[in-house]
Amino acid sequence: MVLELNASDDRGIDVVRNQIKDFASTQQIFSRGFKLIILDEADAMTAVAQNSLRRIIERYTKNTRFCILANYSHKLNPALLSRCTRFRFQPIAQEAIRERVNNVIKKENLSLAPDAENALLSLCNGDMRRALNVLQACKAALDNEDDVIDTDMIYECIGAPHPQDIEAVLDLILKDDWTTCFLTFNRYKTTKGLALVDLILGFVDILAKYDLKPQTRIAILKGLADIEYGISKGGNEKIQTSAAIGTIKEAMEGQA
Repeated sequence: MVLELNASDDRGIDVVRNQIKDFASTQQIFSRGFKLIILDEADAMTAVAQNSLRRIIERYTKNTRFCILANYSHKLNPALLSRCTRFRFQPIAQEAIRERVNNVIKKENLSLAPDAENALLSLCNGDMRRALNVLQACKAALDNEDDVIDTDMIYECIGAPHPQDIEAVLDLILKDDWTTCFLTFNRYKTTKGLALVDLILGFVDILAKYDLKPQTRIAILKGLADIEYGISKGGNEKIQTSAAIGTIKEAMEGQA
């Protein structure tokens, strides 16, 4: 009564026309219940397969129900979405993740510093799977099982820039002249292995705590958003770096 297809299965047009259609079109003789078709990570399906699935949903709705799971709803066909009842799941609350993480730490006999725990909860952004994966990676990296997992290890496992590094780069932009700032910024990224996108996100979080004029904050956010979009489209790293420096400097001059 249940057909489940996950991301590892081939879900092109042939699977929709044959396997899914054959399953949905047949009825159980001694059962009045609905059949259930579960499509996990349906956003990976081709556009042609999604269009064909739309017609199958319309035709066999009397005896079949569909559960379509997707990470990115914008990758699903709008016509397919219009035939579904949408449920959006919010990120898990930090306290719920903290409770589960503490349970895992206790059962695995791990030692996690309080600052490291707060950093883990902040970086996982409500993703329980990511929090547990980071803990597993940190445990594998320990020389001795009795060692304490610290904040630096959490940031290294995730690959995120440390807040101290972000603050140092931002302080560099605000105080030094443009040429010195650009050269030092690039050298800092190379030696620390920092990505410009991660630094931009860090700048936004730190600047959110500053007491800025509304027009200054708008100018910074708009400029950094354009830079992030340019990077996502394959923009030159050096040009985007200079643009980030110029955006922050120009906006802060207006603040003064």
